[in-house]
Amino acid sequence: MALLEELEALRVEALRDIASAASPAELEKVRAGHIGRSGKLKELMGRIKEVPPTGKREAGQRLNAVKSEVEQAWEDRKTALADSAAAGPLPDPTLPGLTQAMGSLHPLTQAMDNFTGIFNRLGFSIRHGPEIEDVFHNFDALNMPDDHPVRDQADTFVLDDNAILRSQTSTVQVRVMEEHVGKYGGGRKMPPLRIVSPGRTYRPDAVDATHHYSFSQIEGLAVDRDVAFSDLKGFLALFARETFGEDTATRFRPSFFPFTEPSAELDISCVFCRGAGCRICKQQGWVELGGCGMVDPNVFDAVGIDSELFTGFAFGFGIERLAMFMLGIDDIRRFTENDLRFLRQF
Repeated sequence: MALLEELEALRVEALRDIASAASPAELEKVRAGHIGRSGKLKELMGRIKEVPPTGKREAGQRLNAVKSEVEQAWEDRKTALADSAAAGPLPDPTLPGLTQAMGSLHPLTQAMDNFTGIFNRLGFSIRHGPEIEDVFHNFDALNMPDDHPVRDQADTFVLDDNAILRSQTSTVQVRVMEEHVGKYGGGRKMPPLRIVSPGRTYRPDAVDATHHYSFSQIEGLAVDRDVAFSDLKGFLALFARETFGEDTATRFRPSFFPFTEPSAELDISCVFCRGAGCRICKQQGWVELGGCGMVDPNVFDAVGIDSELFTGFAFGFGIERLAMFMLGIDDIRRFTENDLRFLRQF
């Protein structure tokens, strides 16, 4: 019978098209073409009147069976496509594996590690001290007179009569010298001493693009016989070249600090314009890096080192200031805002 033959061909074609449909849109197109209101199966059902009376019963049963089979295949394929979409695409075993994003050290930590690494290679050990200090280590031992302005609460975070937040990491130098003297004595038998002390310091400054109430410093100290200012210049010139490039020039301007004599400010050729003059260096070609000088004999006397036998030099730099020069950052507040867009650059 021609109708039954066409029905069988339709069944095979519909099942094949349903199985090969790769998306819900394709599957819906197959449904409309085969079992929809204007589909091929509907057309065959309209031709049942052509079948002789003796074959109508068999033809009707076969049409209903094919319709049920195709509809069930369509429903199954629809469910399978929905489950596949919910599960997502199958992984491609040829692609590289997915990894978690790795964190990194804070740019200030990276800068501090870089700076301490340079001095460590020059024979300086790294020492740390408490951030809550007493008056003796923060002021008295550093040759600061009682009427010095930095002792005022306007310039120092005072916790009580003898406890403050340290205003510089020079306090670590005092403690290390005391420890050194306690172990070896401060006379002829005392061996040389070289340290750098990185850490947080605190001053009640107004926060702006170049100032903050909490900032980091790295300070250095070298004590030995016959240490000269030329040694200090050599060490710091080498540090500047290692940090900012071999073509970095240095100069020392006379200054004053209570704990060093003579004292100087260290300038380097501007890292932004390489000395040509720009907005950052105010067209001078130089930017200030930090203070330095020869240790004042009064500091040695305060910790028990014989100032007739030993001399030394000391220096101190702001870590944020160095990092801003090294990384081209124009605002110190970026280091403490925890903006991931900024931090992920490093």
